[in-house]
Amino acid sequence: MNDSISGSVTGEPGRIAICTAMGEEAAFFQALSTRASEPGIVGKASFQVLTIAGIEVLLVTSGIGLVNAAAAATIAITQFGATALISAGSAGGMGAEVQVGDVVIGTETQYTFADATAFGHYVKGQVPQMPASYQTNPQLVNLLKSDGLRTHLGAIISSDAFVTAHNFAAISKDFPAAQAADMETAAIAQVAYLFGVPWVAVRGISDLCGPAAAEDFATHLDGAAALSAQMVATLLAAGG
Repeated sequence: MNDSISGSVTGEPGRIAICTAMGEEAAFFQALSTRASEPGIVGKASFQVLTIAGIEVLLVTSGIGLVNAAAAATIAITQFGATALISAGSAGGMGAEVQVGDVVIGTETQYTFADATAFGHYVKGQVPQMPASYQTNPQLVNLLKSDGLRTHLGAIISSDAFVTAHNFAAISKDFPAAQAADMETAAIAQVAYLFGVPWVAVRGISDLCGPAAAEDFATHLDGAAALSAQMVATLLAAGG
């Protein structure tokens, strides 16, 4: 891949890693590919080279959760040479204007559980000795096209707790600017920060973190994943 998005951002050729948690999310990227390698397993994560919109990418299926996402993103960089990370798949809507079927483009991310405020110089969501939030690369955001989809730019928050009506009020009080919640993006972004590579999150909204969040997630997972894949494909086409 000689003229890639990751190359335009980092100044050198590289491979974009599309990081998904579940096979249901990865399947929509596989469906968009015109060429695919056999998937390989490292640890519990799957890694597969695909060609989408003429661009060779690395599709990562990590498993759900922060540690799985961080481990797989690290392998993508250190063993497969990824020079940009895209956090893709589904998420729960948090913002007042966000609806099921929308797409949230994550421009920053934090952990909902991180709290070192007792030391007096950290904010909620900030891991000690790490940034207050992980900021995406604006060049990647600028390449994203709505393609007729309802999109929102803003913060995505992450934890290993699925956000429902039970914990929505407390989380939204601590993170009022959050547009969406998932279980991987902050970990992917922290790995990107540690290795000095750009990242962006493109998440389709499957539920609204309310009383029916689990049922809505199951019902709308495929639709949300398809929207994420559609928008990532436009990113690849724009920057390839």
